[in-house]
Amino acid sequence: MALTRESIYSSVDALPEPLEPTRVKKVPTGIADLDSIVDGGFPSGSTILLLGDVGAGMQEYVYTASAKTSLVNERPQARHYYLGDHCDHSELPNQVCYVTFSRSKEIILQELATSFNGDYYRAFRDHTVLKDFSSLYFRHSVVPSAWTQEEEVFDLPSGNILEQLVTFLDENARDSMVVIDSITDLAVSEVVEMRDLVTAIKGLQRAAKRWNGLVYLMLTRGILERRHEQLLMDSTDGCLVFEWRTSPRSSTRQRYMYLEKFTGVLPHLPRDKIARFPTMVSSNHGLVVVFMERIS
Repeated sequence: MALTRESIYSSVDALPEPLEPTRVKKVPTGIADLDSIVDGGFPSGSTILLLGDVGAGMQEYVYTASAKTSLVNERPQARHYYLGDHCDHSELPNQVCYVTFSRSKEIILQELATSFNGDYYRAFRDHTVLKDFSSLYFRHSVVPSAWTQEEEVFDLPSGNILEQLVTFLDENARDSMVVIDSITDLAVSEVVEMRDLVTAIKGLQRAAKRWNGLVYLMLTRGILERRHEQLLMDSTDGCLVFEWRTSPRSSTRQRYMYLEKFTGVLPHLPRDKIARFPTMVSSNHGLVVVFMERIS
C-alpha cells in the first residue's frame, strides 16, 4: 500500500499517549542551590566523577556534602535549614563513607576544623566512616612505614589496594554517601594499572545501583592524559567539574562548578539551567552557589 500524507498522519494519531515519566529516587547533594536546579538531588545509585582544578572547590564540595548529610541525620528537624526546600521527597543516605589513600584522618579533620564551623566539623568527625588506606598505599614506596602505619606490619591486609577498596565498599557502602579521595592517587601510583582502575570503576558503577546512595570519585584535572580523563568520565554516570576562571575585565579569579555530563539529569534540565555556577566557600554554610551563568 502506498504511503500518503493522510495515512502517515493517521498512523501518528494512532500512537498511544506517552506515559508519565517514572519518578526517580533522588539523593540530596547538600548544596541547596544545586539541589534546586537538579530537582532535589542526583539519582540514587549514581557514581559521579568530581573533576577539579586544584583549590577550585572540589574538596569543599565533598566536605559540605558529607557534613550536611551527617548533620541532618543527627538533627532531622533541621532538614530544611541545611538542605533547602527542594529535598522534601529526596532520601538522605544513612551515613558517609570517606575513603582516603594518601591523606590521613588527622589531615582531613584538621582541614574541616580550620575551614568550617564547629557543627560541621563535629558532625563529620562523629558520623563518618573514614577508611585510611595509606599504609597499604605507601607499602612499596620510599616512604618509611613509621610515617604511615597505625598497625603492625604483620597486621596489614594482603592483596592489592583495589581489592581492599572493593572489599571495604562491599561491607560499608550500602545506604551511604561514598567519597573516594582520590582517584588521582590511584591513577599516578606505580602499583595500579590504568586499565585495572577503569575496570574497577565500571564495576563500581554497576554495584552502586544497589546501594541506594551516591558515590563521588575525586580526580584532579590536568594530571592525567586527556584520554585517561575521558575513560574515567565515560565509566561514571555523571561528571561535575570545578574550575578557576579569570574575568576578562579584571585579574580577579572566581571558582566555578558545572555539569559536564550526567545520564538522566541533563536531558531534564531547562535550557536556562544548563549553566556554569559561580561558587564561594563560607565557614557557616560550606560551598554555596552564588548565581547562575549560562554556558554558551
